[in-house]
Amino acid sequence: MHTYHKLIWSDSRNMSAVTDESVDLVITSPPYPMIEMWDSVFSQLNPKVSEALARNQGDQAFELMHQELDKVWHESFRVLREGGFACINIGDATRTIGHRFQLYSNHSRILTSFKKIGFDTLPVIIWRKQTNAPNKFMGSGMLPAGAYVTLEHEYILIFRKGTKRIFQKPEEKLIRQRSSFFWEERNKWFSDVWFDLKGVSQGIKLNGARDRSAAFPFELAYRLINMYSVQSDMVLDPFMGTGTTILAAMASCRNSIGIEIDASFGEYIVRSAINSVKDINRKISQRFSDHFDFVDEYQTKKSPLGYVNKHYKFPVMTRQEIELNIPYISSITYNDEKQFCVVYSENPIIRVIEGNTIENSMEIKRTPKQHRLALV
Repeated sequence: MHTYHKLIWSDSRNMSAVTDESVDLVITSPPYPMIEMWDSVFSQLNPKVSEALARNQGDQAFELMHQELDKVWHESFRVLREGGFACINIGDATRTIGHRFQLYSNHSRILTSFKKIGFDTLPVIIWRKQTNAPNKFMGSGMLPAGAYVTLEHEYILIFRKGTKRIFQKPEEKLIRQRSSFFWEERNKWFSDVWFDLKGVSQGIKLNGARDRSAAFPFELAYRLINMYSVQSDMVLDPFMGTGTTILAAMASCRNSIGIEIDASFGEYIVRSAINSVKDINRKISQRFSDHFDFVDEYQTKKSPLGYVNKHYKFPVMTRQEIELNIPYISSITYNDEKQFCVVYSENPIIRVIEGNTIENSMEIKRTPKQHRLALV
């Protein structure tokens, strides 16, 4: 099995390099309007933004910034297939403009835009960021009438283009079954509040690149790709940044396209991808390890699971997990066409014998009530 991942260095307000209805899933985190670090970016896109900020016209600047993002959302609608999804990670902004402090609701503005374009809005996910900050307020501290709550969450907005995707052909149904996730993962991933994802460092040190990346965690993109697409689908990130979505697509056996206006990220993305094989395979191993923990706990406290996975011969909760197959990566190469080729193991790398032993390139380590997998 192979997947391909294309890097395009251009302005995502015009994605002419991507053909109509060729993408199955859009995942991105755009520059956040009214977050000061992005003022210069939006001002380059539209000089009227800096003029509005200079005149202390916060609402006007906010709207002008979103009008530039709207162009990307229109292009996203064009390139998505019928039944395709778009997942947008966005945070609201708080800011003082002209001595007036207020909230700028980025998520609600994007919801309005997507609806006007023609997307259907689906239930959102609130990403409740883990933080060790002791302060839970802004403004006047312990004195009333002048303090403001802190924003410790972001949104993952989820949209669909058109009607529900249909899998009709036998081969389409099989690949959907092979792309399934574990029952216990479904219960965690499809919750409307995610507590367990930490933010990532925003500081970067790249020659010629901006100082901050606005990156989201690998796990965020990895979950969304597995939730809203199937293996061999095409995933697009119109604000690629450091390439997190590309790596997550590689790990998920999806193809991908990343578009980024700042070409100075190129060397970093290529180096990160080429060196990511072990890390990605370790992530896959952890999914198996977590599943074994779940099986041990469930069968100890309740009853044996009723089904066995066809490829790995371990217990699973539902019939829908029988064909589940999570290939490991064999190699990642990059060519002169600015495209990665990812090769996957043709056969399952792990095999369970009598529920206890794993052969080939994996080994199992047991503690009293759990399994742990580690790459050999």
